[in-house]
Amino acid sequence: MSGILNSSIGRKFAMALSALFLMFFLLQHFSINLLSVTSPETFNEVSYFMGNNPLVQYGLQPVLLIGVLFHFIMGFVLEIKNRKARQISYAKNNGGANSTWMSRNMIWSGAAILLFMIFHFNDFWVPEIVEKYVEGKSQVGKDFYAHVVHMFENPIRVGVYVLAFVFLALHLLHGFDSAFQSVGANNKYTKGLKRFSKIYAIGIPVGFIIIALVHHFNH
Repeated sequence: MSGILNSSIGRKFAMALSALFLMFFLLQHFSINLLSVTSPETFNEVSYFMGNNPLVQYGLQPVLLIGVLFHFIMGFVLEIKNRKARQISYAKNNGGANSTWMSRNMIWSGAAILLFMIFHFNDFWVPEIVEKYVEGKSQVGKDFYAHVVHMFENPIRVGVYVLAFVFLALHLLHGFDSAFQSVGANNKYTKGLKRFSKIYAIGIPVGFIIIALVHHFNH
């Protein structure tokens, strides 16, 4: 593994795999959150299952956290190495002529997303961990839906979420294409993959924004 990460191609490939993994998780997370709008009862049932199933808690959750950390750390490593490899600054070389704004600012959109994730974990994941493992409270019958609604009562919090998902859309618009290229998905299906990536990159963040706004304005 260390040998793979020592090469530029290996690092990009590992970065792409972690990105695709996180994109799959994001879709699953969106599907569960959508239930909070369409069926609060089902949302409570699924939330309880995800928060108390041993396989999810002790198997999938650690893998997810490791994947998140790996992706962000590798992203910063690649950005640092890319900057060191440049012989001429963008100011002199007119980098905008050869790359998109999104590709040149992935590090900043990634940093914004990382800060948001810390904020989001503090809203939802940390209270759950404290309840279960510090206070020893049972989550049987817990109204997870009510907690979500309460979180989105604050307009400032909603604004943070909306802004964060705008950054996520910008990050995904470039990241999805980059991930497919890194794993060699440049073939007859490329146009279809690019179309799907744009729908995903815009649709998922917009979906999350709509969920936040629905909870804010309906309660």
